[in-house]
Amino acid sequence: MDSSHFKRVMHRAHYMGSNENDILFGGFAERYLATLTPEQLGRFEALLAENDTDLFNWVTGKQDVPPQWDDEVMAMIKSFVQTEAARR
Repeated sequence: MDSSHFKRVMHRAHYMGSNENDILFGGFAERYLATLTPEQLGRFEALLAENDTDLFNWVTGKQDVPPQWDDEVMAMIKSFVQTEAARR
């Protein structure tokens, strides 16, 4: 991934709309973005375009994740939220 693409995705993860998602997704991006495969990065970017409230409810377990988003990237984000983000 080129540095400008990396910066765009990082910025988007930190400025999603709600403060909660900025913290959760921005923290995830800081920790994992550089290690994602190109396919995982594409899935992460696509997720960032989803509704803020839905994303928050999915990653915090308040609602079931729709099948089209229930993949390894979502599992990584949910794990991050449950473990690492809780310590922030």
